[in-house]
Amino acid sequence: MKKALLLVDLQNDFCLNGALAVHDGDAVIDIANQAMQLFHQRGWPIIATLDWHPANHKSFATNSGAQPGEIGTLNGLTQVWWPIHCVQNTSGASLHPRLEQQYISKHIYKGQDPEIDSYSAFFDNGKRSATELNQWLDSENIQHLTILGLATDYCVKFTVLDALELGYQADVIADGCRGVNLAADDSEKAFHEMASKGAKIVQLHDL
Repeated sequence: MKKALLLVDLQNDFCLNGALAVHDGDAVIDIANQAMQLFHQRGWPIIATLDWHPANHKSFATNSGAQPGEIGTLNGLTQVWWPIHCVQNTSGASLHPRLEQQYISKHIYKGQDPEIDSYSAFFDNGKRSATELNQWLDSENIQHLTILGLATDYCVKFTVLDALELGYQADVIADGCRGVNLAADDSEKAFHEMASKGAKIVQLHDL
């Protein structure tokens, strides 16, 4: 079975000193590099997703007259209001400088529609439109995804749940993920939810 490695949002704004820094987010970069080397050696593709927001994105608290971390509604969907982050073509939206990007075979951009947030690498939060990821995986005959990245309780979780719903097998490298944890146990709950839907939770050394 052909596999691919999916790196979720390993961008500067989610790492140390970033606009929406995830605690210990930098720690996943070394894990990602090791996983990439393994997949590269086996001839399997590596995909990187990027949050790629226009500056006027309405999920940004300042654009919706809200405070970061509060929860509200955006176009009929529950919305966490975020600080401005991963604005297209800014350094904050760039992949982390320590990431060995020469191994990446495909980039997937998400969150470009200012009217709706997009956690999953496959769809926006309302499943109103899709990225090119599913189509690309299908064209490459990939049925199994190994996933890591930022953040466990948002973009990783929703990417994994959508992958499973679309019929992919999914492994999640737990030591290659870190969470936002607006509530202290959000990441733990996310791993539990992913596993309950059929994902296999693994460690890097299991690869």
